[in-house]
Amino acid sequence: MDSGKIRLNKFLAESGVCSRREADRLIEAGKVMINDHVAKVGEGVSAGDRVEYEGRVLKGKKDTVVLAFYKPKGVTTSEKDEHADRLITDYIDYPVRVTYAGRLDKDSEGLILLTNDGDLIDHMMRGANLHEKEYIVTVDKEVTEETAEKLRKGIYIPELKVKTRPCKVVIRDKVTMSITLTQGLNRQIRRMCEQVGLRVKKLKRVRVMNVTLGGLKAGQYRELSASEIKGLWQTK
Repeated sequence: MDSGKIRLNKFLAESGVCSRREADRLIEAGKVMINDHVAKVGEGVSAGDRVEYEGRVLKGKKDTVVLAFYKPKGVTTSEKDEHADRLITDYIDYPVRVTYAGRLDKDSEGLILLTNDGDLIDHMMRGANLHEKEYIVTVDKEVTEETAEKLRKGIYIPELKVKTRPCKVVIRDKVTMSITLTQGLNRQIRRMCEQVGLRVKKLKRVRVMNVTLGGLKAGQYRELSASEIKGLWQTK
């Protein structure tokens, strides 16, 4: 690629449109224009190029914004879903477009991070970085030390044909434990608990890496500080 150019998917991510991965799909679908032609995957963008998405001229890199949002139970982690009763976008009234980095299933609640920085989303979602996510889990039966140890060592999930990574499990009371994961398989904690004879009654994410839920109440969000954003870029 010519010196001075950046890849179009990176440009779209830095403009806050979406992640790099999603940007390639938008480009393939013919939804992005560079100057007077439909863009192609892998194209580069120079400083003087006019880039349009859905008729909107994009300005390129913006100041990074990251929001910590307390997703209530019953809210779907999606920006568009005609079958959902409530979406994340129903709660986020912010002047800059942000999108979520990591999901929580509809029946779960707690911390979700949203940002306009596609590179940061890619970094946070990369499993090899072993980023921690902590959950408070309430189940229907007493949690024994034997059961907790099974969870710590990793559980084979037949539906996904995979064994989960070792994780941290701390018993908080008879039916409540703290579970810290470094991966994000679909409904992972619920599936893990099912394999040891437990049914999850309540699941709440309280921490993503260095950011905690803090004093947020369900449906509320706050801006992260510069030092908190810097911490999100850390790797193990």
